Amino acid sequence: MATTKKVKRAASRKAVAARSAGKKGPAKGKKTARAKSKPGPRAKKTAGRAAKAAPAKRGSRLSWLDGASHKPLIDRYARQLRSFLEAVADGVIEERELAVQEERLVKLMKEVEPRLNDALHAKVTELLCELTAYDIMQMMHAMCENRPKSVFQG
Repeated sequence: MATTKKVKRAASRKAVAARSAGKKGPAKGKKTARAKSKPGPRAKKTAGRAAKAAPAKRGSRLSWLDGASHKPLIDRYARQLRSFLEAVADGVIEERELAVQEERLVKLMKEVEPRLNDALHAKVTELLCELTAYDIMQMMHAMCENRPKSVFQG
């Protein structure tokens, strides 16, 4: 059973990476021939390469906004993180995966927060709150858009 989950994760990881790159993956519920075979020892390295696909850089840092549309790019970068790809590969976020992500977040917050002066701390706090609200609103909007439009007439 553990092998089946690894196979599903590998196939799903490829589909997530393809969607992040703008390509269509296999149709939902359909398996590719590759998904049926056992992933080789390079499976993690391949997923890692997809996770490391670098977004467009401006200078030496990643831009937070798209140059043309001025829309946030952070979610695009997050979808390329190896940790994210591995967690969503099977389509289920387990408590353990959520706890590990929280640990990474807390570690980064503890590293960055003391380096900020009071004014910058206030702005970054506001930024993080607005970003979180935006992500929640996007998720709720997507759920509403994908909700069945008709009412069951049984």
